[in-house]
Amino acid sequence: MYKVTKSYGPERGFSCAFRQWSADTDCQFLHGYSLSFKIELESSSLDINNWVYDFGKFSFLDSWLREKFDHTLLVAKNDPELDLIKSLNHKTAKVVELEKISCEYFAEITFRFIESHFSNLNVKVNSVIVSEHSSNSAGYYRD
Repeated sequence: MYKVTKSYGPERGFSCAFRQWSADTDCQFLHGYSLSFKIELESSSLDINNWVYDFGKFSFLDSWLREKFDHTLLVAKNDPELDLIKSLNHKTAKVVELEKISCEYFAEITFRFIESHFSNLNVKVNSVIVSEHSSNSAGYYRD
């Protein structure tokens, strides 16, 4: 089995803000991070170039990550202040509405997006890990 890792560090600028409205800690308030993403892929065979996947062909993911996490204000669909936060869209923020807000969920939706892109290839996504900073990360893993 062959495995490769694609990383997007905090220097890539996926700076976003969000809040965990139901938390009883400071996480209930808007705060932001330059998120990092680490993706592990696997394949039982190599392509014609002897690669699991061409790192130069990740533009599909680059675009999606920018759309979701680049200078965005993320809000959960069940946030009691949803309307207030959405009222900032195109005025003072680029608001992105998601089912849930957490690095665990960011990892899951990123995993599923990549997995759908590889559906016709002999490449599997093993994991996606999302980090707020060097001390906090969360992952989503293939069974």
